Amino acid sequence: MTTLHYKILLRKEDDGTYTVIVPSLPGCLTFGHTVEEALEMAKEAIEGFIECMIARGEEVPIETDDAIICTVAVEANA
Repeated sequence: MTTLHYKILLRKEDDGTYTVIVPSLPGCLTFGHTVEEALEMAKEAIEGFIECMIARGEEVPIETDDAIICTVAVEANA
């Protein structure tokens, strides 16, 4: 078994929960009521997502350490 590492994004929601997004695995997301719960849920979601990819014969993305996550400001009439 191989250990894979994925960067995740935790976003605090208005209701106090945390949404987890896995940028390298589009469509893989979950949530938790606390940061700790969100991290545990992230592990479970990633494991399940990868299992499904393997079952469908899809190639599992391997995340590299060269990814950069930035915040960009834009002007909008929102």
